[in-house]
Amino acid sequence: MKRTSLWKTTAPWSWREFVFLLLLEFVFVIAVVKHGVQSLYLSWLGNPLYAGTLTGFTIAIVLLAGLYFIALRPHRLPWAEIGLRRFPVKDWWRILLWILVLIVLSAAVMLLTISLLGNTVDNSKTESLRQNVTWFPVLIAIITAGVISPLYEDLFYRGFMYRWLRARVGIGWGIMISSIIFTAAHYPTLNAMPVNFIAGVILAWAYERTGSVVPAMIIHGVTNTIAILLTVTG
Repeated sequence: MKRTSLWKTTAPWSWREFVFLLLLEFVFVIAVVKHGVQSLYLSWLGNPLYAGTLTGFTIAIVLLAGLYFIALRPHRLPWAEIGLRRFPVKDWWRILLWILVLIVLSAAVMLLTISLLGNTVDNSKTESLRQNVTWFPVLIAIITAGVISPLYEDLFYRGFMYRWLRARVGIGWGIMISSIIFTAAHYPTLNAMPVNFIAGVILAWAYERTGSVVPAMIIHGVTNTIAILLTVTG
């Protein structure tokens, strides 16, 4: 078996690392950062977009540090072990296709959600952005959603979580469970969770097919950036 495909059947981590990283996300990040630290940022900055941006940066530091100190450093593993590696040039056509599929499915799900439940996909950050459509807030939103979020989320949820699950329960359950974890991590933004689940499935599949999380990051970043641009122009 080629080294590049070993990640699909083996993972160098036990249940301990998996549980520790889940606790880091669902206890520390959600309970402490999103509910405590974010409120502090909001009181300092007085703007939901800037507070959300700083919160996202904080979460990125926490989860990337968790990956390094819990999953990589104790085993003396490089970042390539969780998918941060090159991918073949021939996979670019797949990336473009997956971007298109994600955009179409996300739009369909959002329209269905709005028609059935009567809610919107707006949250405090998008509402703040619409109220102040100038180049700086838009740039901040794009950097946050199009660069920072894909970097740490795809390393964490695809590179580690999906790989760990893939080696133990196979492709189908691995994609399903990792996508559920990814969706639940976006609490309390409930109105966007159906789209988050679809994105989780497509991004995990991109990792499955390419053996790298970089295509998932590209898909994630492009679609998030498009969503930001549609928010400020819609």
